[in-house]
Amino acid sequence: MSDWEVYAIKYADRDARTRRDSFIFDDNHDAPHAMDYFMWLIRGPGRVILVDTGYDAQEGRARGRPIRLDPVEALKPFDLSPEDVTEIIVTHLHYDHAGGLHLFPNAALHLQAAEMAYATGPCMCHDTLRMPFTAGHICEAIKRLYSGKVIFHDGDAQIADGLTVHCIGGHSRGLQAVRVRTQAGWMVLASDAAHYYENFVARKPFPIVVDLQDMLDGFETLRNLASAPALIVPGHDPLVRTYFDRAMADHIYRLDTGPVRDIPM
Repeated sequence: MSDWEVYAIKYADRDARTRRDSFIFDDNHDAPHAMDYFMWLIRGPGRVILVDTGYDAQEGRARGRPIRLDPVEALKPFDLSPEDVTEIIVTHLHYDHAGGLHLFPNAALHLQAAEMAYATGPCMCHDTLRMPFTAGHICEAIKRLYSGKVIFHDGDAQIADGLTVHCIGGHSRGLQAVRVRTQAGWMVLASDAAHYYENFVARKPFPIVVDLQDMLDGFETLRNLASAPALIVPGHDPLVRTYFDRAMADHIYRLDTGPVRDIPM
């Protein structure tokens, strides 16, 4: 029963945001509020699993949100080539989490069935719900399906000993968080079940939402899954880089050893 190593890998950021972009209800809505973009790597004996893929420079140009580091380049400190990645947990299919699927041609995808149904179903007739998705990324997921490289999950599922996924929804219909056994305890990679610490600490929902109740209930689910609130890692908070130690390179942070300073909860 070995513990897993867990790394946060920052590949982009966006500073031209305000708090109204991060919280539905906020009195200080015009104040600046930066966002970091991460993918994650989970590593154990004989197994390496990528959690999400980021997006590439082409997607960045199309959305006016340039990346700082190509996802493939971001993995080089781990001595990983794109072909070495054989498993990806896709937390959801939004562009910033699944925009690099095509970069890893050998990878099988762990995906919630509800997310594929959502991204290819009638909800996508609405511009507002379709906005965080890119058609090419969804087509790539479908190509993997037809080549036998999608492993669907329906709710909670075990990927390996000490590694599980949990469907939370809210932000996207089939959004899943990842629970990992580490030396610091059970850690939860929230992905966009909580973009920021403030989302789940103050129970303040993020504005991009398909089901508000699922999002709010999900904040409690994250707490129940983690050994301690400080082991919940939000999906986009620049504070992650303050609370965890840098490792290997300037854009990589080691999570499984636990936070190096107190996180106000």
